[in-house]
Formats: sequence, C-alpha cells, structure tokens
Amino acid sequence: MPVPFLGRLDVTEYVALIGSFLLVGLEALIRILTLALPNSLITLFYRLSRRLFNRWTTPAQKRAEERRQPVSEAVRNASDFVDLCALFGYTAEEHVVQTKDGYLLGLHRLAYRKGEEDTKVNRGPNSIKKRVVYLHHGLLMNSEVWVCLTDEQRCLPFVLVERGFDVWFGNNRGNKYSKKSVHCSPMSQRFWNFSIDEFAFHDIPDSISYILETTGQPSLSYIGFSQGTAQAFASLSIHPKLNDQVNVFIALAPAMSPAGLSNGIVDALVKASPQVLYLLFGRRSILSSATMWQSILYPPIFSKLIDMGLSFLFNWKTQNISTSQKLAAYPHLYSFTSTKSVVHWFQIIRTKSFQMYDDDVQPPLMLSSSSKYTKVAKYPTRNIKTPIVLVYGGIDSLVDIKVMLRELPTQTVATEIPHYEHLDFLWARDVDAQVFQHVFDALESFTGAEHTKEEYERYRSARHVSLSASGSFNRFIPNKSGDNTAADSDVSTAVAGSVRDGEEQFVDADERQERLDQVNELRSMKSFSSSPDTSSSPKKQQLLQVPHQARESPLTTPVGSLNSTSGSKLSPMYPGSLDGHFENDSRAESLSNRSPDSEFQGALPSITPPKSRGTGASQMSLNSLRGGKGISLGPSRAVGGVTTSGAEVPLAALAGSSSNESGTLREPRKSSNKR
Repeated sequence: MPVPFLGRLDVTEYVALIGSFLLVGLEALIRILTLALPNSLITLFYRLSRRLFNRWTTPAQKRAEERRQPVSEAVRNASDFVDLCALFGYTAEEHVVQTKDGYLLGLHRLAYRKGEEDTKVNRGPNSIKKRVVYLHHGLLMNSEVWVCLTDEQRCLPFVLVERGFDVWFGNNRGNKYSKKSVHCSPMSQRFWNFSIDEFAFHDIPDSISYILETTGQPSLSYIGFSQGTAQAFASLSIHPKLNDQVNVFIALAPAMSPAGLSNGIVDALVKASPQVLYLLFGRRSILSSATMWQSILYPPIFSKLIDMGLSFLFNWKTQNISTSQKLAAYPHLYSFTSTKSVVHWFQIIRTKSFQMYDDDVQPPLMLSSSSKYTKVAKYPTRNIKTPIVLVYGGIDSLVDIKVMLRELPTQTVATEIPHYEHLDFLWARDVDAQVFQHVFDALESFTGAEHTKEEYERYRSARHVSLSASGSFNRFIPNKSGDNTAADSDVSTAVAGSVRDGEEQFVDADERQERLDQVNELRSMKSFSSSPDTSSSPKKQQLLQVPHQARESPLTTPVGSLNSTSGSKLSPMYPGSLDGHFENDSRAESLSNRSPDSEFQGALPSITPPKSRGTGASQMSLNSLRGGKGISLGPSRAVGGVTTSGAEVPLAALAGSSSNESGTLREPRKSSNKR
C-alpha cells in the first residue's frame, strides 16, 4: 500500500507536474479556440507567423529559403504516401490487413521500377520474382517518414526498388493509415488500449504473414527504424516461426532499453511514475494537437519548434539534416499513437529492462511490497534466430549499445556511425554514403530463412571486399599483461572474447601471428600509397588513402576496457568471419561488380560509388567461424551512395541550389489498390 502523496514524487517533481498540467491545459484551451475560429482567421495567424519569421531572418537566409522552397514545398504539401512516391515517379499500392484482434492496418508497396508499371511482380508463376523487403517506422510516425526526402538517391526505399526489390511498408495500429478497428471506434478509450505488446503480438507478425501470402515468397528482409526495431526484437523473440519468415533483421537506430531523457526534471518525473502521462494526456491518443500547430504556424517556425523539442528532450542537434529537408520532412514526422505505448517505453526506461507492459506499477515508496511475488515478463530476445545487423549513431542518446548487445544473440553484428543522431538514419545529408552500404551488404548476404553458415560466410566476404578496398589499417597488439603496445607505427591487433562475460580473452602468440598473416594477406590485395609523407603517421595515411578522409575519433563500443591509441574499443561479433578483433581500421566501403539485370531480380546490382558528401565514419563488427571470435573493422568513411537513373527534373535545379543532391519531381499519380 503506497503512502499517500509522499511515496510518489519529490517536491521538484510535483512542481514540474503542476507546471505540466498548466501547459497542457493552456494548449488544450488554445486548441479549442482554434477549432472554433473561421478559416480566414487561421489564415491570418499563418501570415502573421510568416511575417514574424521574415522579420528575424537575414536577406541571405531569405534568398536561400526561396531557392529551397519549390523542393521542400512539394514534399511538404504531399497529402499522403502515394503522393510522395508519385512526386518522384513511383507508383505505390495500398493494402489493408486485419490483425487477429480486429485492427485494420494500412500497408504500402513499391513493387515497380520506373517503367515497370505494366509488369507483374510476385503475382503468380508468370510474374517477375523479386525478393521482399519490409520497412517499419518508429514511435509517433507512419510509413511516410521513409519517402519524404528532398532527393531521390537519399531515399532508401527508392534505391531498393531500383535495385530490384519488392518493397513493403508497415503501419502501427492507431496511426494515420491504421486508425480503424472492426470492434470499436477510434473515439472510444478501448481502441487506444494498446502498447508495444500489441505491436509485437499482432501488428508485425500479421503484416508479415499478409505480405508473404500476397507475394508468394517464403521469407522477407526486415528493416526497422527506432521503435520499429524494438517491435521486431519483441516479435521475433516470442514468435519462433517468425524467425523462419525473416531472413535478416537490419536495425537502424535500434531501440531496446534507452537510458532516458536528456532533460533531468522531465526524466525524473516520468521515471518516478510513468503513469503520470495518463494524467497529462489522457488514455487515448497522445500529442494529437501537433497537427493543429502545424496548420497554423509558418513552416520554418514549426521546424524550429520541433528542433527545440528534440534538443530539450533528447539533446539532439539535428546538424546532419539540412534546413530544406527539415521543412519537407517535419510535417510528415508526427502520427497518432496511444498514450499507453509511450507509458510502456517509460516503464522500460525506469526498470532498465526490455519487458512487457506492467499493469500493476508500484510507486517508489511502499509500506509493503509485492515485487517479490510478481515479475513482469521480459522479452526473451536472446532466443532470436534471425541474423541481426545493428547500425547505430555514436551520439544517439536513445541507444545504449552495451546494454543492447548483452540482451541479443552472440551472432549480432554492430555498426557505428560516430557522428550520427537518431533521425539522421532517415534524413541526413549523407545517409546514402554512410548507411546504405551496410544495408546492401546484409541484404546481399542473408537471402534465405535457413540462416546458414554459408550466409555468414558471404557476409564475411562482403566485408573483406570493403576492407581490402580501403587499403588502410590501424591495429594494436595487446601484450600478455593486457597493455596496448604497438608493434610498429602502423600494424598491431587487439582480440576480445565474449561480450557476455564483459572480459577480453587474449590469444597466444602463434594464434595472434596467424591472424596477423590473414590480415596482411588482405592488405596485399591492394597497392598502398608509397608517398614518403604517408609513412610517418598512421593518421596521415588514413587521411590520404581513404576516399572520405576518415579522421580518428573515440567510438562507443559494446565491450569495454581495451582502448587503442585512437580511443576506440571492442565490439562483439557473429560466427562467420576472420578470428580476432582488429580495432580502428580506417576503410572505405566499395561495391562489388554485379549485373544490373541479374537473373534474379532481387539480387543487388552494383553501382559506381559517387563522391561522398559526408564527414562521418563507421565502425563495423564481424565475427569468427572459430570460437566465436571476430574482427572489427574500425572507423571509416563508408562509400555507398546510390544514384538512380531516370531523373527528369533535378530537385536541386528547382531549388536554384548548387547542391549535388538531385531527384525527380513529377505530378502525383493515382494509386493502384490491391487487397
């Protein structure tokens, strides 16, 4: 039994709670008044906010905004997913799947390359067979976040379509495309009584079953972003058969057990009592007034408010996302979800455990405790059999990679983009160069539901190609005492064992030499620069040899204590690569040569790597076939940008910009609806 009032929050948290009630009440009042206003007054408010923004803006900023306006405005004003795709010349299908508990979920599909609209794809024996990729969005989002980019080559779904994939998009119950149930109305509290559990038990497996039944394919590849990864972790862990339907799980900005919010007061408030969100937002949809503010505020002001909110809650600076991209994408950022699903996240943050929803939360101070008699079930994520590839940001406050890897199977692969935050994996300027190649390598390697040793071997080979193409190594050898002692100025190694134990296990001299010989053999596959200047400094070698001019920087890592002189640590591996972790190898990604018109349309044809536009780096983790030990390919510039063909009107030209980001802008097309 809790002590009344005293056992729940402290004084500062009560002050914050009262302030929150006042702000929510004020916002509700403004919303009611706004709904009662005629459209003419709403238009007047919009013009006043635009005039206010222009008064604060310099002439140079105004000119830049005018150049960007045609591009951003076209994407911003697109009404739905189908229109967004039509802007770039793609025909999207709309599908509906009914879950076992009666919710109707909207699915979207991009099956056709440009010019393929009259062909049949995955529709019977006489149709073109393509491998299926399924993309799932994050919290408070819908499928539009994948396609609301300002240029085509940075849009992962469009690139996948042009590479011969049948691309599907999921939507969670309650959002813009899934706000219907056969049992109850969205106006009822019952409709919104769902959490991450319902996403995992119904939405993900039922959507995947529908897609596989429709396409006739035995399995698909899953690409999730943020909460979309958490839903996959949960679904795969509790549905053993689902592991046979997903051939690889690629987690972008993965979320499992976040550390919390960056703002101390808000973080303490929701951790002390997650249920306080019910008092603030009710038990239906959360933050439903966001669409109202979007309609009355001038887009640059709305964009600034979003940036301020992200900085306040998560300390994200969004510096890797261009202003024009924010203006285009932020209006598509929000979609409806239940307050209960957000409460579920704060329960996970509070307990530091990826668990199911707790219907009987105990206040911090209790006269008696029942915790020793009850225990909320955790998602058994270590039981996942599907290969997992994690790609996470080094400055993403929502990702604790060490905690995550301890809860995942030992074969999990981890890749870090050191300068990336959370939303960068969707909309960053250089997302095609920094992220796409990691996705392509995984899709190319894991093609069947058997999860065989040969698939891991293919992944190892793909990584060897990337490593040998870079021609740059920076390795450190631990001596028997565990110190980091460089054997010479540019060649040394570090080998770690199991992340589960949290301790490094070093190999003997003979085994270490064998691994050095393996890497030196790879190194001999490519000619190295013989410039006298490059031999004096390993760092200078990296800057001169790697196309993206990688600079060494400290990397957040899964296991811990062994540091190289550049500050990086060790990562866990998967069974299927060279033995040994070689830390901080600066390398650039390269694509192997493949025919664009391969016999199997789902194969990954190669493209000529374009010039990079980014400044970031990547750390890749590989695993070993022997003893579970692996090789870590360290920070680098990943070359993996993709430029699709068929562009008719460059978006950069429409914007009057000198940017090399281009795309195609077309009139929206009608969608083809299929059930």
